[in-house]
Amino acid sequence: MKRLYPALGLVVALAVASLYAQTTAPASAPAPAPASPAPSITVPDWALPSSATHKQVPPPAGFQRPTVIFKQPLGLFEGQADVGGPLLPGSASFDVQKKTYTLSSASYNIWYFRDEFRFAWKKMSGDMSMAADVTFPVAEGFSDRKAVLIFRQDLDDNAKEIMTAVHGGGLIHLSVRPDKGGNLKETEHLKADPAAAGGPPIRLGIEKHGDAFTLWISLKGEPMHQSGAPAELKFDGPFYVGIGFCSHVPDKTDTAVLSKVVFENVAGKAR
Repeated sequence: MKRLYPALGLVVALAVASLYAQTTAPASAPAPAPASPAPSITVPDWALPSSATHKQVPPPAGFQRPTVIFKQPLGLFEGQADVGGPLLPGSASFDVQKKTYTLSSASYNIWYFRDEFRFAWKKMSGDMSMAADVTFPVAEGFSDRKAVLIFRQDLDDNAKEIMTAVHGGGLIHLSVRPDKGGNLKETEHLKADPAAAGGPPIRLGIEKHGDAFTLWISLKGEPMHQSGAPAELKFDGPFYVGIGFCSHVPDKTDTAVLSKVVFENVAGKAR
């Protein structure tokens, strides 16, 4: 029996050494998971932007997508939304030092009987004045992209609304959707040259006085002045009011910057 003890001790020692090696040796890195393929984006033909070989048309009758709502404050605004559930999510940021709002979106349009755009909003009642300098940081963006100052009865894509927009190509208009699900109609339309590099940006404004809405503009740095006659639209109860941006190209994100924003719960303050 005495002769077995050294051998048994050797076996135990080898077993302990093996166990120690298993628990202290660095674990081999797990094999990386295969990369997920990028999601496929299929843009319906009606949502493609106009081109030399294509004309954008209204969506199919009754077409809607749910709006994605974010209860995230942004500067003066209490929430945000990707109205109309664009194929790609939008984004927004506020620079506290510069007081600038940067809105990004890939979205087909704010027109016809439904909209897609990034919206920074606040629920309000009564009279309102809004104004902002508008710039487009990406010079080569689509000419029909548009930054908007907008009033909407709700956050659905087909909401009753009135808005003023400045397009990348310089077009400015005031437009009304008089009823939920109806088509937007222009009440004021003017063509301005895009802001020159290094020059003053186009300044856009809208005022609500009762049921009357007026368009205010400054094209070359001059004091803001009213453009055209007021448009009429009646809202019920509190409504959503704020700033928005639409790239007009549903699978490509673009950006607008709005600065020197006036947002006051009274008429007569667009400046």
